[in-house]
Amino acid sequence: MRVVAGLFDDYDEARGAVSDLEAAGFPSEDMSIVANNAGERYTSGGAVPGATGLLMGLDLMVTPGIGPVVGAGWLASAAAGALTGECAGGIIETLTHSGLEEEDAHLYAEGVRRGSALVVVRADEKLVAQADGILRNRNAVDISFRRRAFTEDGWTRFDAASNPYSLDEVTRERERLSPPALL
Repeated sequence: MRVVAGLFDDYDEARGAVSDLEAAGFPSEDMSIVANNAGERYTSGGAVPGATGLLMGLDLMVTPGIGPVVGAGWLASAAAGALTGECAGGIIETLTHSGLEEEDAHLYAEGVRRGSALVVVRADEKLVAQADGILRNRNAVDISFRRRAFTEDGWTRFDAASNPYSLDEVTRERERLSPPALL
Protein backbone atom coordinates (compact mmCIF):
# COMPACT_ATOMS: atom_id res chain seq x y z
CA MET A 1 0.00 0.00 0.00
CA ARG A 2 1.12 3.54 -0.80
CA VAL A 3 -0.27 6.79 0.49
CA VAL A 4 -1.58 9.35 -2.00
CA ALA A 5 -2.42 12.80 -0.67
CA GLY A 6 -4.10 15.90 -2.03
CA LEU A 7 -4.39 19.33 -0.46
CA PHE A 8 -7.46 21.37 -1.38
CA ASP A 9 -8.18 25.05 -0.87
CA ASP A 10 -11.85 24.37 -1.49
CA TYR A 11 -13.51 22.07 1.04
CA ASP A 12 -16.25 21.11 -1.41
CA GLU A 13 -13.59 19.90 -3.87
CA ALA A 14 -12.03 17.80 -1.08
CA ARG A 15 -15.43 16.30 -0.26
CA GLY A 16 -15.95 15.68 -3.97
CA ALA A 17 -12.57 13.92 -4.18
CA VAL A 18 -13.60 11.62 -1.31
CA SER A 19 -16.89 10.85 -3.07
CA ASP A 20 -15.06 10.21 -6.36
CA LEU A 21 -12.58 7.88 -4.63
CA GLU A 22 -15.46 5.96 -3.03
CA ALA A 23 -17.26 5.73 -6.39
CA ALA A 24 -14.06 4.35 -7.94
CA GLY A 25 -14.04 1.56 -5.33
CA PHE A 26 -11.48 2.82 -2.82
CA PRO A 27 -12.60 1.60 0.62
CA SER A 28 -13.65 4.25 3.13
CA GLU A 29 -11.36 2.71 5.75
CA ASP A 30 -8.37 3.53 3.50
CA MET A 31 -9.28 7.21 3.20
CA SER A 32 -9.08 10.24 5.45
CA ILE A 33 -10.11 13.85 5.26
CA VAL A 34 -9.00 16.59 7.64
CA ALA A 35 -10.08 20.18 7.05
CA ASN A 36 -9.41 23.37 8.92
CA ASN A 37 -12.63 24.56 10.53
CA ALA A 38 -11.71 28.08 11.65
CA GLY A 39 -14.89 30.06 12.20
CA GLU A 40 -16.87 26.81 12.46
CA ARG A 41 -17.59 26.89 8.72
CA TYR A 42 -18.36 23.18 8.45
CA THR A 43 -20.53 20.72 10.33
CA SER A 44 -20.16 17.00 10.86
CA GLY A 45 -20.80 14.77 7.84
CA GLY A 46 -23.99 13.40 9.30
CA ALA A 47 -25.51 16.88 9.09
CA VAL A 48 -24.54 17.41 5.46
CA PRO A 49 -27.30 16.45 3.00
CA GLY A 50 -26.21 13.67 0.69
CA ALA A 51 -23.10 12.69 2.67
CA THR A 52 -22.15 9.05 2.25
CA GLY A 53 -19.35 6.66 3.21
CA LEU A 54 -16.38 8.32 4.88
CA LEU A 55 -18.12 11.71 4.93
CA MET A 56 -20.86 10.33 7.19
CA GLY A 57 -18.24 9.87 9.91
CA LEU A 58 -16.93 13.44 10.08
CA ASP A 59 -16.12 14.58 13.59
CA LEU A 60 -15.42 18.02 14.98
CA MET A 61 -12.19 18.28 16.99
CA VAL A 62 -9.34 20.60 17.95
CA THR A 63 -5.79 19.77 16.84
CA PRO A 64 -2.61 21.32 18.31
CA GLY A 65 -1.15 23.95 15.98
CA ILE A 66 -4.11 23.74 13.61
CA GLY A 67 -7.08 24.51 15.84
CA PRO A 68 -10.60 23.37 15.01
CA VAL A 69 -10.90 20.76 12.26
CA VAL A 70 -13.48 18.43 10.80
CA GLY A 71 -12.15 15.04 9.94
CA ALA A 72 -12.76 11.37 9.37
CA GLY A 73 -10.67 8.27 8.85
CA TRP A 74 -7.35 7.03 10.13
CA LEU A 75 -5.55 10.39 9.82
CA ALA A 76 -8.32 12.22 11.68
CA SER A 77 -8.07 9.62 14.44
CA ALA A 78 -4.36 10.39 14.77
CA ALA A 79 -5.09 14.11 14.94
CA ALA A 80 -7.63 13.50 17.71
CA GLY A 81 -5.16 11.19 19.46
CA ALA A 82 -2.56 13.96 19.50
CA LEU A 83 -5.00 16.13 21.40
CA THR A 84 -5.74 13.48 24.01
CA GLY A 85 -2.13 12.34 24.30
CA GLU A 86 -2.88 8.93 22.76
CA CYS A 87 -0.68 9.62 19.73
CA ALA A 88 2.28 11.85 20.49
CA GLY A 89 3.23 12.59 16.89
CA GLY A 90 -0.24 13.32 15.55
CA ILE A 91 -0.59 14.10 11.86
CA ILE A 92 3.12 14.32 11.01
CA GLU A 93 4.02 10.98 12.58
CA THR A 94 0.99 9.25 11.08
CA LEU A 95 1.73 10.54 7.58
CA THR A 96 5.43 9.65 7.73
CA HIS A 97 4.73 6.19 9.16
CA SER A 98 2.30 5.71 6.29
CA GLY A 99 5.04 6.36 3.75
CA LEU A 100 4.99 10.08 2.99
CA GLU A 101 8.26 11.97 3.11
CA GLU A 102 8.61 14.02 6.29
CA GLU A 103 8.93 17.31 4.44
CA ASP A 104 5.67 16.57 2.59
CA ALA A 105 3.93 15.64 5.86
CA HIS A 106 4.96 19.01 7.31
CA LEU A 107 3.71 20.79 4.18
CA TYR A 108 0.32 19.08 4.31
CA ALA A 109 -0.11 19.79 8.04
CA GLU A 110 0.82 23.44 7.48
CA GLY A 111 -1.63 23.60 4.59
CA VAL A 112 -4.44 22.44 6.88
CA ARG A 113 -3.28 24.93 9.51
CA ARG A 114 -3.60 27.71 6.91
CA GLY A 115 -7.14 26.74 5.96
CA SER A 116 -6.95 23.88 3.48
CA ALA A 117 -8.41 20.38 3.50
CA LEU A 118 -6.28 17.26 3.19
CA VAL A 119 -7.51 14.06 1.56
CA VAL A 120 -5.34 10.98 1.99
CA VAL A 121 -5.93 7.52 0.54
CA ARG A 122 -3.99 4.29 1.01
CA ALA A 123 -3.86 2.50 -2.34
CA ASP A 124 -2.35 -0.66 -3.79
CA GLU A 125 0.61 0.16 -6.02
CA LYS A 126 -1.42 -0.59 -9.16
CA LEU A 127 -4.09 1.96 -8.11
CA VAL A 128 -1.78 4.85 -7.12
CA ALA A 129 -2.04 6.60 -10.51
CA GLN A 130 -5.84 6.31 -10.45
CA ALA A 131 -6.07 7.78 -6.94
CA ASP A 132 -3.67 10.59 -7.86
CA GLY A 133 -5.68 11.34 -11.00
CA ILE A 134 -8.91 11.57 -9.02
CA LEU A 135 -7.35 14.05 -6.60
CA ARG A 136 -5.90 16.17 -9.40
CA ASN A 137 -9.19 16.14 -11.32
CA ARG A 138 -10.76 17.70 -8.22
CA ASN A 139 -8.20 20.54 -8.24
CA ALA A 140 -5.73 19.41 -5.58
CA VAL A 141 -3.16 22.19 -5.20
CA ASP A 142 0.29 21.92 -6.76
CA ILE A 143 2.40 21.14 -3.70
CA SER A 144 5.64 22.40 -5.27
CA PHE A 145 3.98 25.81 -5.80
CA ARG A 146 2.53 25.71 -2.29
CA ARG A 147 5.89 24.79 -0.74
CA ARG A 148 7.51 27.71 -2.58
CA ALA A 149 4.78 30.11 -1.39
CA PHE A 150 5.19 28.98 2.23
CA THR A 151 9.00 29.09 2.24
CA GLU A 152 9.04 32.56 0.67
CA ASP A 153 7.28 33.67 3.85
CA GLY A 154 10.04 32.10 5.97
CA TRP A 155 8.19 28.86 6.79
CA THR A 156 10.34 25.76 7.29
CA ARG A 157 8.12 23.14 8.94
CA PHE A 158 4.83 22.62 10.75
CA ASP A 159 4.95 23.53 14.42
CA ALA A 160 2.20 22.13 16.64
CA ALA A 161 2.95 24.92 19.13
CA SER A 162 1.98 27.59 16.57
CA ASN A 163 -1.18 29.59 16.99
CA PRO A 164 -4.06 28.36 14.82
CA TYR A 165 -5.18 30.64 11.99
CA SER A 166 -8.32 32.68 12.57
CA LEU A 167 -11.07 32.79 9.95
CA ASP A 168 -9.77 36.20 8.79
CA GLU A 169 -6.24 34.80 8.43
CA VAL A 170 -7.55 31.78 6.53
CA THR A 171 -9.48 34.09 4.18
CA ARG A 172 -6.41 36.27 3.56
CA GLU A 173 -4.28 33.17 2.93
CA ARG A 174 -6.80 31.82 0.39
CA GLU A 175 -6.79 35.19 -1.42
CA ARG A 176 -2.98 35.36 -1.37
CA LEU A 177 -2.56 31.86 -2.78
CA SER A 178 -5.36 31.99 -5.37
CA PRO A 179 -4.11 32.08 -8.93
CA PRO A 180 -4.83 35.32 -10.76
CA ALA A 181 -8.08 35.38 -12.71
CA LEU A 182 -7.75 34.96 -16.46
CA LEU A 183 -9.16 37.79 -18.52
